[in-house]
Amino acid sequence: MISRRTKTRRREPRAVGANRPGQVHHYRRPAELPFTREQRERTTILFGGLTTAHEYLIAAAWRGLGYNCEPLPLPDVEAYQIGREFSDNGQCNPTYFTVGNLVKYLRRLESSGMSKADILDRYVFLTAGACGPCRFGMYEATFRLALRNSGFDGFRVLLFQQLNGLDQSDGETGLDMNYDFFLGLINALNIGDAVNELVWQVRPYEVEPGATDRVRDEALRFLHDLLKNQPAIEQAPRWKNLLDGTRFEKKAQYLVKTWRQLSRRDLTEAMQHVRSLFDTVAIDRFRVKPVVKITGEFWAQITEGDGNFNMFRFLEDEGAEIMVEPIGTWLLYLIAQHKQFLRDRRGLPDDGKRLSPWRIDRRATLYLRYLRRMTVMNLTERVFIREYTRLQDALSPTLHRLIDQEELQRLGSPYFNTRAEGGEGHLEIAKNIYYHIHGLSHMVLSVKPFGCMPSTQSDGAQAAVTEHHRDLIYLPIETSGEGEINAHSRVQMVLNSARHKAREEFDRALASTGRTLDEMRAFVDRHPELKKPTYSVPKKDDVVGSAANFILHVAEMMKR
Repeated sequence: MISRRTKTRRREPRAVGANRPGQVHHYRRPAELPFTREQRERTTILFGGLTTAHEYLIAAAWRGLGYNCEPLPLPDVEAYQIGREFSDNGQCNPTYFTVGNLVKYLRRLESSGMSKADILDRYVFLTAGACGPCRFGMYEATFRLALRNSGFDGFRVLLFQQLNGLDQSDGETGLDMNYDFFLGLINALNIGDAVNELVWQVRPYEVEPGATDRVRDEALRFLHDLLKNQPAIEQAPRWKNLLDGTRFEKKAQYLVKTWRQLSRRDLTEAMQHVRSLFDTVAIDRFRVKPVVKITGEFWAQITEGDGNFNMFRFLEDEGAEIMVEPIGTWLLYLIAQHKQFLRDRRGLPDDGKRLSPWRIDRRATLYLRYLRRMTVMNLTERVFIREYTRLQDALSPTLHRLIDQEELQRLGSPYFNTRAEGGEGHLEIAKNIYYHIHGLSHMVLSVKPFGCMPSTQSDGAQAAVTEHHRDLIYLPIETSGEGEINAHSRVQMVLNSARHKAREEFDRALASTGRTLDEMRAFVDRHPELKKPTYSVPKKDDVVGSAANFILHVAEMMKR
């Protein structure tokens, strides 16, 4: 039994100043300085979290719209330590790196002689927001906490939501996140995906060390100038002017801009020029290298620095060819998840109330709304794939197509609920199976932060995947600010198995041709087009390695 004295104590306030009965204090986001349109010319927008190429091209696209943009430097271990110092405990690896990187940059501005008042007035930070079980939904609050703890209280943090569509503009704000803003962002992301993939394909086989990096830098400067200096929008067609002032005005603007995007040729012509630059790099495709597919948590699988132990360069130094997942896959995943959401709520009203079975008119209205929304999402998906593929074809036929999201759902559904959100959802499992059964990689390396809940759930299901696919080589690596030596050691041990797999595959392919390697090298020397990075080598269904596919192709050419 509970004594009368205990009951009395429970009714007493727990501390001085505690809320009185019935008194409620709600949390409110701390007030900060506004970012208005008139401040745009003297304010610099900071952002980061992607690859160097993506950020460089995004800055160019936004500069073309009149914004002052500056991507943050690549985060390092020092940024991680600063993030740990000023953030709360229990955050994931990307949080500490990105938060600490911003504080480090602001500290450097202050040490250069700029006052804190000027920093708060002349700089803002832009980041993405989301919801769900992942701690990514709390990034904004974590940024504000770290900024306050480090002495930059009031520094402006701007947020755009991943699922709020292509128009998040808000009156006279300094950052007008409208259709043009996101269209420039998507173009930059697609171009960055294509260039990055070609770089990772070429560099392991380059004859002259460093040649690929020099061409990449030249290509990025060219593409930066193109995106920054895009021609002004032409006069709108007459039929569009007739809709001004009506409820169809904004839809007509979207239609006009989308049509101009689909019909423009300057981007594909620019990618063809970049292709000619890469073709100046001589490569040796006879090098036997295991193909390693990189998956995992979104940030950890694309960052290029200390955030994932410089894993990409390490794998290349160890003699591997890597395949990094494009950001385009993530964008298609968001579209696919929204389509699934629409299918699940088909015929349901937004308020969740039950409809009377006699309200046929209401049911018909809801079904027509569902058809309209699904049509828009299907068109968006097809337009995105079309634009992505168009840039790929212009750059190189060796680039991989975007994976069909329905196939990924089919592959991942036996092991993971495809409706579960957070992180990459079912993608980690589905991509592991996809690249294995289609013969696209010798090994799959999943890179993720420590304590990432969605990736931890995925790893639990991966045990069943590896049990059903016994010859699959899969390794999950958890990253933090420390532990680089241990992570590299684990990768080296598993990479040995992938090397043996690639070597055995190459030896079988060479033996099947009845030719010697010297004969093939002499043939390739007489046909220099085979040394170009963008030369397309047909892939055999049961052959993974680039070298094995290349000798089979050369042998067929020698027969002809």
